Amino acid sequence: MFAVVASSLVVPTTAQAMSVAQFLAKAKALQAQGALALLSPDAELLKREVASIRAAYTADLRVARAAGKTPHSCPPETGKPKLTPRQMLAELEKIPPAKRGMSMKAAVYAYMKRTYPCR
Repeated sequence: MFAVVASSLVVPTTAQAMSVAQFLAKAKALQAQGALALLSPDAELLKREVASIRAAYTADLRVARAAGKTPHSCPPETGKPKLTPRQMLAELEKIPPAKRGMSMKAAVYAYMKRTYPCR
């Protein structure tokens, strides 16, 4: 499962929006499948979801900087911000169940803003 999410962090594609609750449910179901998770359509769905969010986040930062505006958050310019699949799932688990209806994009953006605030 962690390999599935990890590979999604580097392959930008388009995916439909997913809530945190939906993402966690699918991720947990895939974890329960062990190695067979790689054959599941849900593995590809999660990869596309994360890749889509990553691409949108990167584009949003680029657009803000090009316009001379303060970006949403300020990750290091050199290298890529690291959010391992294990860390991502741990961060998502910290979201109270009552708030897990938020989109994955909103959750990731909130994490990035907390982790890399602009100063």
